[in-house]
Amino acid sequence: MKKIKITVMRIACYQDLMERYENPIDHACDMQVGQVFIADGWRKPEGFCDSAWETISPFVMTLAHGGQDIYEGWMKNPRSAMLSCNDGFRPVSFYLEVMEEE
Repeated sequence: MKKIKITVMRIACYQDLMERYENPIDHACDMQVGQVFIADGWRKPEGFCDSAWETISPFVMTLAHGGQDIYEGWMKNPRSAMLSCNDGFRPVSFYLEVMEEE
């Protein structure tokens, strides 16, 4: 099974939606652009958001087990995926890529 590198690529923030629909919260997300996590199969990387992991873990598992070309030609690198967490107010985009074993 391959390890998967997960890189935080972008964090969006939809202030208008938050003001209109979200109850005020003090703390929502610890992710930072450029942050890197390494997934070892089914194990959620330490410090990774539980909700985001639930969203991306099926893709991590697919890539870790040798799957590629998700959605038939979607990605330039067939051993990668670009996904976002399911937070509709401040979605985080993650780039997943298979790590080459040394």
